[in-house]
Amino acid sequence: MARYFKYKSADDLAADAAERGVPIDLSEDLEPLFAPLDVPVPGGSLRTVGNRLAVQPMEGCDGTPDGRPDELTYRRYCRFGAGGAKLIWGEATAVADDGRMNPRQLWLADHSASEIADMLSGCREEHRAACGEDGDLLVGLQLTHSGRYSFRGPLIPVRDPLLDPRTVNKSTGGPIADDFPILSDDDLRRIQDQFVTAATLAREVGCDFVDIKQCHKYLLCELLAATNRPGNYGGSYENRTRFIRELIGRIREEVPGLLIASRFNAYDGVPFHKGADGLGEPDAHATPLTNSFGTDAHDHAQLALDEPRRLAADLAAWGVSLLNVSSGNPYACPHLVRPAENPPTDGYHQPEHPLVGIHRHFALTAAVQEAAVTPQGVRVPVVGSGYSWLQDYAFAAAAANVAAGRCDVVGYGRGSLSHPDFARSLRESGALNRKQVCRTFSYCTNIMRTKDHPLGQYPTGCPPFDREVYDPIYKEVKAKLAGS
Repeated sequence: MARYFKYKSADDLAADAAERGVPIDLSEDLEPLFAPLDVPVPGGSLRTVGNRLAVQPMEGCDGTPDGRPDELTYRRYCRFGAGGAKLIWGEATAVADDGRMNPRQLWLADHSASEIADMLSGCREEHRAACGEDGDLLVGLQLTHSGRYSFRGPLIPVRDPLLDPRTVNKSTGGPIADDFPILSDDDLRRIQDQFVTAATLAREVGCDFVDIKQCHKYLLCELLAATNRPGNYGGSYENRTRFIRELIGRIREEVPGLLIASRFNAYDGVPFHKGADGLGEPDAHATPLTNSFGTDAHDHAQLALDEPRRLAADLAAWGVSLLNVSSGNPYACPHLVRPAENPPTDGYHQPEHPLVGIHRHFALTAAVQEAAVTPQGVRVPVVGSGYSWLQDYAFAAAAANVAAGRCDVVGYGRGSLSHPDFARSLRESGALNRKQVCRTFSYCTNIMRTKDHPLGQYPTGCPPFDREVYDPIYKEVKAKLAGS
């Protein structure tokens, strides 16, 4: 397939985007990214964050089998802390063992709390050493339950006609059957208890905030789209948002002082598969769609933002202090989540130019940011996603979006693995270090998707730009893929 990224200048990129009908603003003035940000705290006070740059919740799949951070986990958070971003949005951390996505995912529980506290403490120490102080640093963890993607076996909240054929019953090795049980309302209330317990521990281990994860078709994301689920947690919008509404209320009451954030899908889309030409094609599906939040029920390629905008306003009213916008499903439609130059080995080539996907990310974020206002008129900051493919020009787009009010914070995902000190580089030189800029070749994803490891999961990182640690791992993975 032809390479997409061929730009020699910001003007080249902007001209190509405009020609494709997906204009992307770029700015040489990066100062908007370094303005302080006031984050609302329930009760009327504010918490000041030192800049508008965030490390996105990037999993390293490098914990221990019982969910504790391991050597590479500590290393990653120390590098993030020293990197200069003032919002460190910690990775997906399970609230229960049966809700873990992979056998090395972090799990916040009594047995792992002290090690996770050490990890966060090390992150702060490195930040103080590199930046002078950490009073304007905000650090949190993303609390998650993986639902149908739980590695011990699927726990599904709803029957999804598009995802069910792709969901493996670990007992049989085939797709789940038509009579595979869904989680009951009582099951969901038990899981809600697990979230509250994890939030209590999060405050104890030093988190400023917890993110209640509602993206990428994990459990709470599925509930947002569960129009065909019976009971108190499905059907109407009020029922589909009942779980998150109840959970936010409980955390505010039972864990006072802990800020609440949420990363949610503003657009689900539909699953894709590799076509005969290697390009992604949408799976066959009936309309109207029944399980796709933020998506036109009659045309999966079109956004339907009434409910995502309503959710943003509701989350603000319920007491959420930060929002983060994403889209798609990394297992079924990864091009919607992370536009890339090369697909992972188990994926497909982009069915659209990456600029189209980036423009979609920016539009979703702008819509959510506009709606994320409390009944008292307080603006809740929204973190935008989708920047890594822009490579050297990512933060020119970021600065333009922040200056225009389309988002208040810019999140850097894959790019933070190769360039954890991106914020310091931008502040000190006005540019990224070209020897560390992520080129979105999917090395990190290829490592992560290779499960033939004694612990059931390879740790992931950036082989090209963090060579000493991850190049030997990638070579081992590559050899196994070649022999399979």
